[in-house]
Amino acid sequence: MVNYKHLHYFWMVAREGSIAKASERLHLTPQTISGQLTLLEEQLGNALFTRVGRNLELTETGRLVLSYAEEIFSLGSELEETLRNLPEKRSLGFRVGVADVVPKSIAYRLLAPALNLPEPVRILCREENLDMLLGELAVHHLDLVIADRPMPPSVSVRAYNHLLGECGISFFAAAEQPEARGGGFPQALNGTPMLLPSENTAVRSGLVSWFDKRRIHPCIVAEFDDSALMKAFGQAGSGVFIAPMVIEAEVKRQYGVRCIGRTDDVVEHFYAISVERKISHPAVVAIMASAREELFCINKPVKQTS
Repeated sequence: MVNYKHLHYFWMVAREGSIAKASERLHLTPQTISGQLTLLEEQLGNALFTRVGRNLELTETGRLVLSYAEEIFSLGSELEETLRNLPEKRSLGFRVGVADVVPKSIAYRLLAPALNLPEPVRILCREENLDMLLGELAVHHLDLVIADRPMPPSVSVRAYNHLLGECGISFFAAAEQPEARGGGFPQALNGTPMLLPSENTAVRSGLVSWFDKRRIHPCIVAEFDDSALMKAFGQAGSGVFIAPMVIEAEVKRQYGVRCIGRTDDVVEHFYAISVERKISHPAVVAIMASAREELFCINKPVKQTS
């Protein structure tokens, strides 16, 4: 391995043009530097300088070695400058992927506790389909993935599912949308224009089964991967839409819609997927604790209407 002290002496001699000038800069005797250069040349097996009169000129090998030395010591200077300019209190990086079918308000409420830790946290949030996010988790580009389902058994990723919580669903309609005919909820949904989550969402199959069991046949006018877009259509009066029961008040306030019914027979689940069986990242610990104790209130009964 190259002796970097010897390489540094060589670099200074090449820059200054002579051993005498380099010795003044390094506060060493010319004999010391000359001896170190000789050791470096012996180690590399090639002469680095040729003497031309009183001056030293680089050999072809010397020029090659100098190009590497310039890069090495330039990077060293850059590293020192970067370290000097670091803030006194650095933030903890937290890279999280959110499956694109998870409602944005749920994702925000799950992630927000990570920003309230005593140690500053900087969140890098990626939104993508679950398969893509699991691939990034597998190569440790993400610390956590938040999804509406556990990791599929068919995915060959060594990771663990942590249930954050579950809740029933609420049904919403625009304030000006006329009341459906045909009795109370849920029978009133029969024939009603309906906006549904796409088949990519975990809740879709449960919702369809719920309709079938009650012999309810809504008029499906649109399907969405993005729950925020579905709410926007619902706000405009395009049809009835659903959202997790835990954000019912927020949906009504934000979109100016009314809740026409709710059920806990259709359940939405939310998972944290990590490569750790035992969670240790402070941000993940905060997210899981807040989700279970506040957002989803695990071990507390969910109110039922249907």
